[in-house]
Amino acid sequence: MKLLVLPGDGIGPEIVDAAVAVLKTAAERAGVAIALDYADIGFASLVKHGTTLRDDVLERARGYDGIILGTQSHADYPPPEQGGHNISARFRVGLDLYANIRPARTREYLPSNLREGKAMDLIIVREATEGFYPDRNMARGWGEMMPSPDMALSVRKITRHASTRIARRAFELAAKRRQHVTAIHKANSFHMTDGLFLECARSVAVDFPHVRFDDLLVDASTAYLVRNPARFDVIVAENFYGDILSDLASELSGSLGLAGSIMAGDDLCSAQAQHGSAPDIAGQDKANPVSMILSVALLFDWLGEKRGDAACAEIGAAISTAVEAVLANPASRTADLGGQIGTHAFAQAVVAALPVGKSSDQTQARV
Repeated sequence: MKLLVLPGDGIGPEIVDAAVAVLKTAAERAGVAIALDYADIGFASLVKHGTTLRDDVLERARGYDGIILGTQSHADYPPPEQGGHNISARFRVGLDLYANIRPARTREYLPSNLREGKAMDLIIVREATEGFYPDRNMARGWGEMMPSPDMALSVRKITRHASTRIARRAFELAAKRRQHVTAIHKANSFHMTDGLFLECARSVAVDFPHVRFDDLLVDASTAYLVRNPARFDVIVAENFYGDILSDLASELSGSLGLAGSIMAGDDLCSAQAQHGSAPDIAGQDKANPVSMILSVALLFDWLGEKRGDAACAEIGAAISTAVEAVLANPASRTADLGGQIGTHAFAQAVVAALPVGKSSDQTQARV
C-alpha cells in the first residue's frame, strides 16, 4: 500500500503528522504494509520550485493507492501566473477527484451549535470539478472576466456527465444508510444550469426505487439544516452549494475541526481535512487534528469498499472508533474543544485507543 503525503501550509504538517502516526499503528495492527512518500506543496514548494504545485507531483499522484493532502493557505498565494496555483482544484480536476464526501454529525458527549435536543447525522456529496469556480470551468482561460473596470462577469459550468455521476454516488451512499437523497438547487432562478443538475438527479433516482428522493432550494436547505437537520440523510449538490452547506453543517454539528472529508474519483481518493490552514496557530502544537485523522479513516473506508479489502476497512473503522473514544473523554480534547492537550498528545491518545489486532513490522517511510 503506497500513499503520497503532502503536508501543506500552516497547521498542515502538524495535523498530517498526527494522522500518519495514527495510521502507522492502525495499519501495523491490521497487518497492512504502508509505504509513505512525501512531497512539498504550497509555500514550501513555491520557495523551492517557484510554484505551489509542480506538474510532476500531480502526475506522480496517479500511481499511488491514496493521497493524504494537508491544508493550504490558498488565499495568501500569489496569482497563478506567479506560481500560486489552487492545489485542491488542480487535484480535483487534474485527477478527476469529482466527489467531495463530507459527513457531519453531532455527538452526545460534545456540544453542538444546534438548538437543544436537535441531532444531525448526514453526508454531503459535493460535485468538485465544475460549477461557479473560475479555475475549473474552462478548457482554456479563466471563468471570470472584466469587460470594463466597473463590470465583472462569471461563467458557470454544469454538465450532464458530472451531474449524473455525482448523483449516482449519492444514491449509492444513501442505499447503505437511511435511504434518502435530497438534491439541492436553485432551479427557480438558474433554470438551465440548476435545471440540468436537478434533471440528472431525478433521472438517477429511477435506478434506485428503494431510496426516497426529494429536492430543496438551496436557501430553504440552510433553514432546514438549522431547524430540522434530522430530515437529511444524504445531500447531493453542485460545487458551490455543496461547499457552503458542508461548512454550515459541520459547524452546526460541533466544529469544522471534527469533520472528515475525502475527494474521490473512480479509481483514486485523497484524504483532506475540511478546514483551512490556520496559520495563526501553526507550529504551536495547538491544532485539533481530528478532521485530518478522520479524513484518513474515510480514505481507508473508501479503499476497503472499492477494492473489497477487509484489512483497509478494518483500518478505517479502527481509527474512527479510537477517535471517538478519545473525544468522549473531556481530559483528552484539544483546546478548541474545551480540553488542554496539544496536537501531538491527542494523536498519541488516539494511538493508545486503537484496538489491538494483528501485529507486524510492515510500515515503511520513504522521503
